[in-house]
Amino acid sequence: MITPLQLFDASSSTYTYLLADLASGEAVLIDGVAGREERDLAHVRRLGLRLAWLLETHVHADHVTSAAAMREATHARVAVPAGAGVTGADRELHDGDEVAFGRAESVRVIATPGHTGASVSYLWRGNAFTGDALFVDGCGRTDFQDGDAGVLYDAVTQRLFSLPPATRVWPAHDYHGQLVSTIGWEKAHNARFAGRTREAFVALMDGLDLPMPELIDVAVPANRRLGAAAAPSAG
Repeated sequence: MITPLQLFDASSSTYTYLLADLASGEAVLIDGVAGREERDLAHVRRLGLRLAWLLETHVHADHVTSAAAMREATHARVAVPAGAGVTGADRELHDGDEVAFGRAESVRVIATPGHTGASVSYLWRGNAFTGDALFVDGCGRTDFQDGDAGVLYDAVTQRLFSLPPATRVWPAHDYHGQLVSTIGWEKAHNARFAGRTREAFVALMDGLDLPMPELIDVAVPANRRLGAAAAPSAG
């Protein structure tokens, strides 16, 4: 079994994932975090890898992505969900697309909107990288960036929960020290989805009344530029 390398940023509770084809040395990085570039590059060098792709699950509101900086450092290509309003990416991804790397590896794109209007999950070798669509015993919020609780319920229950039960779930965030789960466990036990109708889920999510992420006004516009600094304004 080939296991992804899971890396954690404590300031934003964000997980970044490194996937590798050891035969060729090519690798993929999912949801990098600005300020953690040297950590991620150190693992790439340590394992003798070469980054081929930098993948984003969605436009993050709680941290700035490292995609632009990592592309400059490694010459890897950047792929983002289609319709996310991101400029400068090398590829926009749609449901069912395959991102090939290495000799015979590929990551399959699964559209999982709802947390934001354009969010995707990635499936690789029995591992689902679910972004903010599905957490371990939870899910991302749905009250900004064109989020929609009903759309998220449909995406998780119809798309993710239809994967084999043994599929491992690797979320983009965790706030309780949990690392990984499975589709089977989440389908049976997830506190927000298990045994809950679509209507009840929508009512639950609409009633959360959470404060806005502290960095949303900085992170969202930056992430629509792949984390690159804004061009200086004239004058």
